[in-house]
Amino acid sequence: MLRLACAVIVATVPLATWADPLPSWNNTEARNRITAFVEAVTDPTNSDYVTPSDRIAVFDNDGTLWAEQPVYFQFIFAVDRLAELAQQDPAILTTPALQAAADGDLATVLQGGHDALIEVVNASHSGTSVDEFQAAVADWLDKSQHADTGLPYNEMTYQPMVELLRYLRDEGFKTYIVSGGGIHFMRVFAEDAYGIPPEQVLGTYGNSVIEDVDGVPTVIKAPGIAFIDDKEGKPINIERTIGKRPILAGGNSDGDFAMMEWTTAGEGPRLGVLIHHTDADREWAYDRDSPIGQLVDGLDKGPTMGWVIVDMAQDWSRIYTGAN
Repeated sequence: MLRLACAVIVATVPLATWADPLPSWNNTEARNRITAFVEAVTDPTNSDYVTPSDRIAVFDNDGTLWAEQPVYFQFIFAVDRLAELAQQDPAILTTPALQAAADGDLATVLQGGHDALIEVVNASHSGTSVDEFQAAVADWLDKSQHADTGLPYNEMTYQPMVELLRYLRDEGFKTYIVSGGGIHFMRVFAEDAYGIPPEQVLGTYGNSVIEDVDGVPTVIKAPGIAFIDDKEGKPINIERTIGKRPILAGGNSDGDFAMMEWTTAGEGPRLGVLIHHTDADREWAYDRDSPIGQLVDGLDKGPTMGWVIVDMAQDWSRIYTGAN
């Protein structure tokens, strides 16, 4: 009888009560506010209780779930892929920006601004099926390493955020990625890296067409951007795709501000979690003046809206899932 009673207790008590669900988070105000929020919205006796169907949490990817310096990892992939394609057909290098990208001259490409970036994305991301493109992304992730850390890119996910995602799901949340990154790029690694399946990944997407390939209808990635999932585009895409306002949103830059503001403006319990890159020793320290992941509005306005501002240097005992 005692054994049966113990089995019933083990089966009915959430995993988070048996072990620390956030071992890479220091015991600071940031961690305590996050766990207090989760405990409140999952406790049926609490006035802030939220039913599981409404426990929606959304997170940016670049700079929030994995690193983003010195440039977005998808851009590095685009440059590497362009160089590979140019070896097969040099005729694709039709502009100075494409030639610079194929030569690995990232500075020149970035100086070309938006138009140069679109040229590189079009040349490296279009003209192939979604399956072929995602196979190329998977192959790149298997073979490539970050120039500064020496880690594979998919080991530069943030261990504390991986733990937070798992903790939320253990407590009945449904977790989504809502990022400015390409949707087909992120869907390759999101499930393995974060436990988030492809259908719960929202991102920027390009034009697509259906073509007959050897008798099989196939989705082909075409040139041009159809939707940019950044800034005001994020809440629009969440409403369009998920159909509910989340109760928790996480980001790290002003590109996430609209999503976090919209999330926390809803009725009932809400939480914004803003990742502030303060750790120059273990990662990078940047905010207001950074061309990548610029953070101004979040720092100035986030505290007045009750957001948790996570200080990476103070609040995290570990940074990457890979060796730190």
